[in-house]
Amino acid sequence: MSPAVRPRDLPPSLGMTLMAGGADFAVYAGHAESVTVCLFEPGDARGASERRIPLTERTHGVWSGFLPGVSAGQRYALRADGPWRPAEGLRYNPAKLLLDPYARAIEGEVTWSPEVFAHRVDERLHGDDLVRSSLDSAAATPRGVVVDQRFDWGDDAPPHTPLAESVIYEAHVRSLTQRHPAVPESLRGTYAGLCHPAVIEHLLTVGVTAVQLLPIHANATEPEVARRGLVNYWGYNTLGFFAPHAAYAAASDPQGVLDEFKGMVRLLHAAGIEVLLDVVYNHTAEQAGRTGASLSWRGLDNRAYYRLDDRGQDIDVTGCGNTLDLRHAMVCRMVLDSLRYWVQECHVDGFRFDLAVALGRGQNDDYDPNHPFLVALRTDPVLSRVKLVAEPWDVGMHGWRTGQFPPPFSEWNDRFRDSVRTFWLDDLKARSMGHQGHGVRELGTRLAGSQDLFGSRDRGPVASVNFVAAHDGFTTADLTRYNVKHNGPNGEGNRDGSDHNRSWNHGVEGPVDGRSDATAIETARRRSMRNLLATTLLATGVPMLNAGDELGRTQGGNNNAYCQDNEISWFDWDLADWQRDLLASTAFLTRLRSELPALRPRSFFTGREVHADGSMDLAWFAADGRPMENGHWEDPATRTLQMLLNGTCFDHDSVLVVLHGGEATTVRLPTVPSLLAAYELLWDSTDERPGVRDATMHAGPVEIGPACIRVYRGVRGDSAD
Repeated sequence: MSPAVRPRDLPPSLGMTLMAGGADFAVYAGHAESVTVCLFEPGDARGASERRIPLTERTHGVWSGFLPGVSAGQRYALRADGPWRPAEGLRYNPAKLLLDPYARAIEGEVTWSPEVFAHRVDERLHGDDLVRSSLDSAAATPRGVVVDQRFDWGDDAPPHTPLAESVIYEAHVRSLTQRHPAVPESLRGTYAGLCHPAVIEHLLTVGVTAVQLLPIHANATEPEVARRGLVNYWGYNTLGFFAPHAAYAAASDPQGVLDEFKGMVRLLHAAGIEVLLDVVYNHTAEQAGRTGASLSWRGLDNRAYYRLDDRGQDIDVTGCGNTLDLRHAMVCRMVLDSLRYWVQECHVDGFRFDLAVALGRGQNDDYDPNHPFLVALRTDPVLSRVKLVAEPWDVGMHGWRTGQFPPPFSEWNDRFRDSVRTFWLDDLKARSMGHQGHGVRELGTRLAGSQDLFGSRDRGPVASVNFVAAHDGFTTADLTRYNVKHNGPNGEGNRDGSDHNRSWNHGVEGPVDGRSDATAIETARRRSMRNLLATTLLATGVPMLNAGDELGRTQGGNNNAYCQDNEISWFDWDLADWQRDLLASTAFLTRLRSELPALRPRSFFTGREVHADGSMDLAWFAADGRPMENGHWEDPATRTLQMLLNGTCFDHDSVLVVLHGGEATTVRLPTVPSLLAAYELLWDSTDERPGVRDATMHAGPVEIGPACIRVYRGVRGDSAD
């Protein structure tokens, strides 16, 4: 539609829309008195070529206009003028160049200098946030870039892998390939590197169905981190919600960055792998609340975009200040538009929402599962059809909300993480020091899909994303090597990162090179890694692997490597034999999960009879082969739990998982005369590498090793001979 016939009572779509002869542009700045579009020539980082075009139309707080001659490749930014009344949350300053919140590409980086602050600061970036700065920021800020959305998608189609069949792999674009020998050096650490055939082959070997990428939205490093000579490597500091982070591309031009991201998605889809994005809509890169920089949203409408109190002060529920206020219709719309853009234009398959509780805080600042944003997600014809995963907490009051998100959300299950670590590591550490551990009720509940958390509203076990390690915290290998964090390289005096890791170093902190007992310690550590990975992959729910855990990747005990763009975070692909064995074990377990439907139920177990023979869909047995009783569940001395998953009512194999968290012992496999005659051993975590097993059928008492898991296939009476 040309600008001459656009209805006057409605503004154009937000952002830049190319059309014949130029572009329509619109931006929300509800309290501004004027908004100007600033056009720049390519390569002009100083702002010498700036050409200003005032926006003359205003509708419902949206400023808009037609920009003649604008085409793909145009560099641009904004300036907004209006009242400077900090006590009311209004911080307009026309000397500040601002990014378009809807920019599809961003070029350049923030220079952390006094120029980028709307208020007066000194060279240390400290000052009086009540006094407006007169410094122009054009030479210190990035630009938006107009891009052409056309892309040859060919026959691309989303894999649409059911959640019950999914294996999620949380990865960082750069870490995964920065040191991969088969990836050309020019492509390492990039979107193109992530979809290189060697990387896709590895993902398929592991059994990955979806990569969940740490933030790829354009982001910036905080000034205090930059002063330490480090970067915000994880990217949880968004500068643009519609633009891919340019530093992760092999391409150097903004159009090429976007096309490279799309090409990555297309190639991953061709391999049957979905792409999920970790998205940070809870705060922005204008960090530190009212004393933060003015880069985009704060300069356009601080009072609308951010959650403020009646004195213009930030209400911080993220730990970073400047919490986005999704109670405001235009902020909610921006987030929804961003999500739809990544699905419709970039073909991504879903999202993991960082600090998702912050997105659902309502008028009283408490979490509301019926928050308008959450309702919009659930009812949107596009977004309700993709995978939605919540990190169900923030740092505000009553911020821990695991199990309280509405369908169709899945949630990171921190209760699963903690109980599995406790059983395999924390309790064993306690017992090694002569103390008692915990019972197994919590573990059993998590293994069965956490119905206590996700049983309402027909959510099912796929609402539980099960994990033992993620980007924030110890890697799985480091959980077995360190009792305490070692975050010195972060430059914060080892104060950052969690002190509650439920880890166990197996008697020695860190590397054990040169010790006489090194072999025994490392053998025990590797077995613990296999136990942790196996529990994740065998439990009911949706398993998520921390990328590199299948290789035994270590970060040297750093459990908060958010600022480490170096060998601490980058994968080392020069694998030792034990790492290849661990990879083979992980791949074997994902194949078992795929081949045994009993491990992937879509609904919760009932624990009641489900078959004419009287057998139950799920049964629990103690080490003596007898059904678990109430006293067993709570007894700290209980270190063996047998979980029998009945597949016969669905004409599937039954599966017995034996978890033993003690010394080598004898375990009696449960007898179920009407259901099973014997068991076939499929996998044992005491084995360094899965191998071909004989066809021996097991029944009655069996000898098992210390601290291990076994997986058996149930053999029916008519096939045991």
